[in-house]
Amino acid sequence: MKSLQDLHLFIHTARLGSLSACARQMDLTPAAVSAAIKRLEAELGYRLFIRSTRSIRLTPEGERFLEGASEGINLIEQAARPKAEDDSGYSGTLQLSVPSALGRERLLAVIDRFLETHPGLELNLSLTDRLSDGFSQPVDLALRYGASAASGLIALPLVPDNRRILVASPEYLEQFGSPDTPEALVEHQCLCFVLGERQYDLWRFWVEGRLHQVRVSGRRRGDDGALVQQWAREGRGIAYKSRLDLEPDLASGALVQLAPCWLGEPAPLNLLVTDRQSLNPAVRALYQQLKEALS
Repeated sequence: MKSLQDLHLFIHTARLGSLSACARQMDLTPAAVSAAIKRLEAELGYRLFIRSTRSIRLTPEGERFLEGASEGINLIEQAARPKAEDDSGYSGTLQLSVPSALGRERLLAVIDRFLETHPGLELNLSLTDRLSDGFSQPVDLALRYGASAASGLIALPLVPDNRRILVASPEYLEQFGSPDTPEALVEHQCLCFVLGERQYDLWRFWVEGRLHQVRVSGRRRGDDGALVQQWAREGRGIAYKSRLDLEPDLASGALVQLAPCWLGEPAPLNLLVTDRQSLNPAVRALYQQLKEALS
């Protein structure tokens, strides 16, 4: 079991790209994590990481070992789990991360139905818009928007033709009107999404085949997609978000789509998994249920 713990620490360090980040996540000291990796290196007879004062990265041997170690850990953990399967044969725990707005607005009910159908499964759900390369959070699978998956992850397409659209509340439109051109957005209060140090304030549209790029601004910026959507419902400004997130508010009339003839940026939705071993029958069943619900 001590060797298994060392393998866990190696895998987390590789995915996070940081000894200190792994230590914080696992509630250990950096020295303990470093000692575990040194034990592994001594047993293997080669270095797993190239270290500097500011960074740590895998050696070629470390990259090969990471792939095998990840699959091996998954197999050992599956074998060690107590047998408590439902009628479908699905058991264990799903570690799932879902974008904030999409989870709250569309998917919580879908996920609840899935768990009711498969009582042998447990769920750890994270509603967050943050996910860096390699899964910095303790999750096995995640729903994320984007044309390409994060490096090293496997992407299963859910809604490949989804796009971002402009929306505002009827109250906002009654008071301030709707922009006639993309460039007119600079005269409006725009609700910008922020992720880490990046602010998504460059909005792109295709109008009659021509690309328009507009640097927008507004008094409110947020790092939670559900919050940006709530501000839009309250008439605080114009939002530029995934249509999937917005469909319930569009259907109820709480939000109105602006300029439907402007083609917004692609926002394909994918289910991301860490490796092929994560594509077990339970994950595949969840994927199919999500795909049907979002079709």
